[in-house]
Amino acid sequence: MTRDTRPLAVFDLDNTLASTAHRQHFLEGSPRDWDGFFAAAPADPPLAEGVALCRSAAEECEVVYLTGRPERCRRDTLDWLAAQGLPEGPLHMRRPRDFRPARVTKTEILRRLAADREVRMLVDDDALVCDAAEEAGFTVVRARWAASSEALSDAQEREGRT
Repeated sequence: MTRDTRPLAVFDLDNTLASTAHRQHFLEGSPRDWDGFFAAAPADPPLAEGVALCRSAAEECEVVYLTGRPERCRRDTLDWLAAQGLPEGPLHMRRPRDFRPARVTKTEILRRLAADREVRMLVDDDALVCDAAEEAGFTVVRARWAASSEALSDAQEREGRT
């Protein structure tokens, strides 16, 4: 098997490829219902703009998925990607008990990916992740096609949960 040497196009999932609007209510209470939030992910509707960009990028790049979802969601996430007809590609998820902010974990993984391959772009909805990636020298496409969620943003930054 030959190694893919195409550049990488790295895509976030939540509010980039998948709409989380129907499950935001799990994050609005106190304490947040993380089990409910992630259990509802298989029902996420796709976001047309993100899906189209992902398919287009796959014409020239290997697609890599980079999400803050916990590793325990791997099977549901892979099934969702396949159901949307999205390109196959490596899926990087949050490791157990890693609650660092998404801007830290995602930039770390981007640097690791860039050690052997060109990262052509990161597509993400989280402004802090995008800012950190740009500061690290990566080209960023800001996914502004989903309604933003203050609860989700707070969860990504303060709780390192997605």
